[in-house]
Amino acid sequence: MRALLLGLMLASGAAQAGLDVSTRATATSLPLDGAVIVAGTNADPLEAFVAQDLADDLKRLGLRTAAKGPVQIWVGTVGRHAQIAAAGLDLSKLKNCWECFHIEVLRNPAPGVKQALVIAGADRRGTAYGVYTLSQALGVSPWGWWADHAPLKRGPLHVSGSLQDGPAVKYRGLFINDEDWGLQPWAANTFEPEARNIGPRTYEQVFRLLLRLKANTLWPAMHQVSRAFNDNPRNAELAQRYGIVMGSSHAEPMLRNNVSEWKAPHEQYNYATHPQQVRDYWVERLKANGRYESLFTLGMRGIHDSGMQGGGSVAEKQALMNRLLADQRELIQQHVGDPATVPQVFVPYKEVLPLLPGLNLPDDVTMVWVDDNFGYIRQFPDAAQSKRSGGSGVYYHLSYLGAPLSYLWLDTTPPALVAEEMGRAFDAGVRQLWVVNAGDIKPHEINLSHWFDLAWNPAAVRAQGQQAYLRGLSQRLFGTEEIAAIWDGYFRVNFERRPEHLQYHLPGERMKRSGMSVAAMQQRLSRFAALLAALDAVRPRIAASQQHAFFHIVEYPLRASALANERFFALERYAATLERDPQGARAFAAQAHRADRRLKALTARYNAGRWQGILAEEPADGLWTSYRQQAPLLPAPGLGGNAPDALNNLVSAMADLAPLPLVEPIAPSLRVTANDAWRRVPGLGRDEGVLAARQAGATLQLQGQASGPTCLRVHVLPSYAATPGEAWAADVLVDGQTLPLRWPRGQQDAAWAQGVLANRLPASVTLPERSGPLTVQLRAQQRDLMFDGAEVTAGTCR
Repeated sequence: MRALLLGLMLASGAAQAGLDVSTRATATSLPLDGAVIVAGTNADPLEAFVAQDLADDLKRLGLRTAAKGPVQIWVGTVGRHAQIAAAGLDLSKLKNCWECFHIEVLRNPAPGVKQALVIAGADRRGTAYGVYTLSQALGVSPWGWWADHAPLKRGPLHVSGSLQDGPAVKYRGLFINDEDWGLQPWAANTFEPEARNIGPRTYEQVFRLLLRLKANTLWPAMHQVSRAFNDNPRNAELAQRYGIVMGSSHAEPMLRNNVSEWKAPHEQYNYATHPQQVRDYWVERLKANGRYESLFTLGMRGIHDSGMQGGGSVAEKQALMNRLLADQRELIQQHVGDPATVPQVFVPYKEVLPLLPGLNLPDDVTMVWVDDNFGYIRQFPDAAQSKRSGGSGVYYHLSYLGAPLSYLWLDTTPPALVAEEMGRAFDAGVRQLWVVNAGDIKPHEINLSHWFDLAWNPAAVRAQGQQAYLRGLSQRLFGTEEIAAIWDGYFRVNFERRPEHLQYHLPGERMKRSGMSVAAMQQRLSRFAALLAALDAVRPRIAASQQHAFFHIVEYPLRASALANERFFALERYAATLERDPQGARAFAAQAHRADRRLKALTARYNAGRWQGILAEEPADGLWTSYRQQAPLLPAPGLGGNAPDALNNLVSAMADLAPLPLVEPIAPSLRVTANDAWRRVPGLGRDEGVLAARQAGATLQLQGQASGPTCLRVHVLPSYAATPGEAWAADVLVDGQTLPLRWPRGQQDAAWAQGVLANRLPASVTLPERSGPLTVQLRAQQRDLMFDGAEVTAGTCR
């Protein structure tokens, strides 16, 4: 075995050397087995903790630590560790370097010390990240506790080389949200019943996970089902001890959880009518938490993600917001410190965004831009906004409760989409705060790993792309790259329709079927069947100690997705064939029942043991029905025949139905030729990935056949153009004519709703009548337009 940790780029862009971890000793390597771990004598509690955590990690790997000896590991922050200070290392680059660290192997650095591995942090979190960088290089995953991931014991390990690193994004955080169906019931009933809620023991494990992921910020759970984070003072004390910066969501200004903590009538949470009452409420938290490291959210919305009360017109709301922003700054000045240096954020979420042009937001406040709740960032900072001294941030969703349909169950957002959107944000200067909403943490192990790796080093992770990143993660977690192809296929097929969105009518609308042809259903299920076959092939090669983690991180998400699709499409075929072929339809009914039973058994297995109650299949109950898909309505059991044995049987059964009429003909796709003005983004869209325009004016060539009037339909991803409010636009050049294509969209209108559910927006144009070969050019009018295929159908566009 030979694992290599390459040096990453510093935020300054300077490349550093790398650490080499090997099972073989070399002339320059340091043996870890039997090493002495030495923390600073006046260490901060976090520094002392991570030094002990490193000792525990070595023990997990089957390595010993000693009380004294000639081989040592020095762990500490510059200025607080006597041996590091006396070693003569050049640590000048760590000065004023936020959360940076330096790791290096030294020979004969002190009397009686033959070798020392130095882990020096510029600050206490830098020290922690240095320790956990080494742990990951040795094979200890951040998901050891949260996914029961056991590191492989590989025998004696040796380290050589050096590494200096630091983050590209200053605050890198997690938002625990919509915890009603996972984290809260698990914590209250299984892990921490003495708290009857998400309490200090749970939050302590969250803090430890964040540190291992090289994160530093938390927005805590805030639904009514949970007690407010600050109801128990121990929570904030632990956050400070572990070096976690506490913030609060867009709906919770000044670290106040309004759902739990506002005791007066809701209508009095109104700055226009009860300003003193609201100010007193804010001051109470500032006095209690002002001594802790915090990010204070400014502004105001209503109770629990609703619009701000008070004001009438847009101008009146802007005036009210400006008044309360000024008052919040004054309160911070009185009870915390100079507002020019106390970190503050402003999140123009939903109805607040249109107010932005008329707000007097101080320059030192971090402007936090938001996505549309489905992974597409709605607005990016312009040139002037990117120069704000407070910088910019992004609040991003990997899980969501809301319209048009929630997705609260599985981790289905492709890392490729996250890298594209956050890469655009980073290029626009968004480098102060990245916060991700990942619901209950589980089962988001893959995307949370990717999110925080991306926030730490965007250049390296973006350069990898989805497939290479997943290969590296697969190798780190399970010692093989084989799982990467399974993950990649899982994200690709679910990007076309998430399991939580296997409903083609929105809440409140009449029931509508998918419109997919039998052949399209068959193709989708065949893709799942192939991925499951690959899963079954690789599982026996996973170490016994890692089988539990393999089930949680790899098997459950894929198998659950496949079963949800099998159930849904079996029900569709049942409804479509019942009157014409009752016996055949009953076979589909039995298949749906079988898939439903297997899915529930699979979820029960996920929730077994200490994870009881951590995961619920969506929809878990009848709450928030206007935002959630309906539970599948299964036929009465007596209407089913004998169920087929596997997903492949449903695929075959559908094939046997030919020649049934297709609900929607499969339109012939066009051959696409792209030049260097476009870049391929594998993992997004259909087929081999989307093509993203590098510049305005980028042109594609589309070739096919036409006969008579022809409708050209072109698909793009439902992302947002850089100019706020601007629709994506392109020109179709054919037979000397220029025909415009537009993808108009309002703020979360019907077109947007269908676009984010299918991750695709169509636009059509009727081409001049012709017969024979067809060649057209598509010219993008903006950079970053993501082309996702085109097809032609006979006749004019409807």
